[in-house]
Amino acid sequence: MDAMPATPFRPRSSYPAWTTITTRWHDNDHYGHVNNVVYYSWFDTAVNGWLIANGLLDLHDGDRIGLVVASGCDYAAALAFPQAVEIGVAVARIGTSSVTYHLGVFAEGAEDAAAQGHFTHVYVTGAERKAAPLPEAWRTALSAIAAR
Repeated sequence: MDAMPATPFRPRSSYPAWTTITTRWHDNDHYGHVNNVVYYSWFDTAVNGWLIANGLLDLHDGDRIGLVVASGCDYAAALAFPQAVEIGVAVARIGTSSVTYHLGVFAEGAEDAAAQGHFTHVYVTGAERKAAPLPEAWRTALSAIAAR
């Protein structure tokens, strides 16, 4: 793969929050690299892991959940099992009830991203699935990892 993307990827320094994920045997496809669908799972894991770790998302008793309404990913270099990857997370935009995240996928310790993506959650009430404005505590925490 190792093709140059049309637009330069955001540098490692653009991401204030990080999650390390170890690839698994079944992440590789028949071509010998991590299949593209796995990257979306990493995005979900990194974003929701950060939300949980920062006390914003409560999977069992929380009053809101995030529904993915948009996502995308561009690739520049292949990753493969066995390899650890680091997922950088930055908040690109905070709306009334939505948040768009920028995500960078880096081989462990690498300076250049192997892939980068975006991921938009619309936060809704858990029971009715109606858009729910983000509480001020969420806005404050999310602003702390705003894109640089």
